[in-house]
Amino acid sequence: MSHLNRRRFLAVSACAAGIAASPVAAATFAEWRGVALGAQASMKISGLNQAEAEGIFAEVQAELERLELIFSLYRESELTLLNRNGMLATPAPELLQVLSLSDRVNKASLGAFDPTVQALWTAHAEGGDLSAAKAMIGWSKVGFNTEAVTLAKPGMALTLNGIAQGTVTDRISALLKSHGLTNVLLDMGEIAAMGEREAGQPWRVGVINPQGEMLRKLTLTDRAMATSAVDGFRLPDGASHILHPFGNEPTQSLVSIAAPTAALADALSTAACLMHTEAVTAMVAQFDGAEVIALT
Repeated sequence: MSHLNRRRFLAVSACAAGIAASPVAAATFAEWRGVALGAQASMKISGLNQAEAEGIFAEVQAELERLELIFSLYRESELTLLNRNGMLATPAPELLQVLSLSDRVNKASLGAFDPTVQALWTAHAEGGDLSAAKAMIGWSKVGFNTEAVTLAKPGMALTLNGIAQGTVTDRISALLKSHGLTNVLLDMGEIAAMGEREAGQPWRVGVINPQGEMLRKLTLTDRAMATSAVDGFRLPDGASHILHPFGNEPTQSLVSIAAPTAALADALSTAACLMHTEAVTAMVAQFDGAEVIALT
């Protein structure tokens, strides 16, 4: 399977516009760029210079490596081990947290959010049997607790690409907070804005479609935002990378959601691409602090 960012290449720009173009701002922030779960990632920390932040950035890299070993589909990880064997003993707490949130969003979305679409994604990507792959889908066939994660059918597989990037963003946010850093803009595939970019001013972000057109500008403070775009990536047979578990076509072309956590925003924006507007509204209303930013 090609190492592509299936989730999105996308549709949100924040870090480039997050700092005002002034000599004062330029002297008081540190910047990091790298890769998280196959996606380009970056962060800006207000109030530290580059040298002061290097130790923190090294911890960020180490944490990203640890999370890759849980969630990655492209290297040996807990997720690939689960998909290969149909069972994973003593899963990491982070994996259980993601599965628990996936369960909540699956129910709130009336099944539209379903990580068991991995078999269907592989069939689209590799020219496999779509009908056989669809038979492998079913969130109710996934069991999980602190002892094990199990997949009921041989051939079933999970993808957490619709939620894991948000989870990574939240984990890095927590790491930075543990260092007393409260003014940070993160883009780990999803956006998290902590504190302010400079005295009294919120971070500025924008929603951009895959064609590079700005759809909306807004500010974020102590909030996360995720954007999912159906055309952000197409599979070799032309199918969108965002797949409906029932085989339906996506109903929205782009959705941006803000929420208290990036993992929640990530999952909701993924699901919303597969739902009609009224259903999106009803789903988002079930989660305190979540709101639709863009829906096209």
